[in-house]
Amino acid sequence: MEYNEKVMEHFKNPHNVGEITDASGKGKVGNARCGDIMELYIKVNDKGVIEDARFKTFGCGAAIASSSVLTDLIKGKTVEDALKVSNNDVVAALGGLPSVKVHCSVLAEEALRKAVDDYYARSSK
Repeated sequence: MEYNEKVMEHFKNPHNVGEITDASGKGKVGNARCGDIMELYIKVNDKGVIEDARFKTFGCGAAIASSSVLTDLIKGKTVEDALKVSNNDVVAALGGLPSVKVHCSVLAEEALRKAVDDYYARSSK
C-alpha cells in the first residue's frame, strides 16, 4: 500500500498532537481490536469558534494523517461550520487515501461529531 506525499508528511510530522486539559469537548472513537483509536479535543471560545484542536491517535499512518489534517481543517471555524467537515473533506485535504484506508477519515469525522456533542452537552449545563 502506498500513501501519497501529503499523507506521509502528516504521518511523519503530525500537526496538533496532544491533549487539551481544559477542553470544551472531546470525542473518542475506534477500538483496539480494529487497531485504530482516535481521541479529539476541541477548545471553543465564547463566540463559538474552535480556537484549538488536538488529538491523540493510536493507529496506522492513515489514521494519524487523518487526525492531523482534521485539526487543521477545523481550527478557526465555528462549531457549526466545523460540523460541515466530512470524511470526504479529510480525504480531499490529504490528496486521497487508499480505498482500504478511507475508514480512517470516517473515524476522524466521527471523533469530531463526538467532540462537538460533548461540547454541546457541557455548554448546556
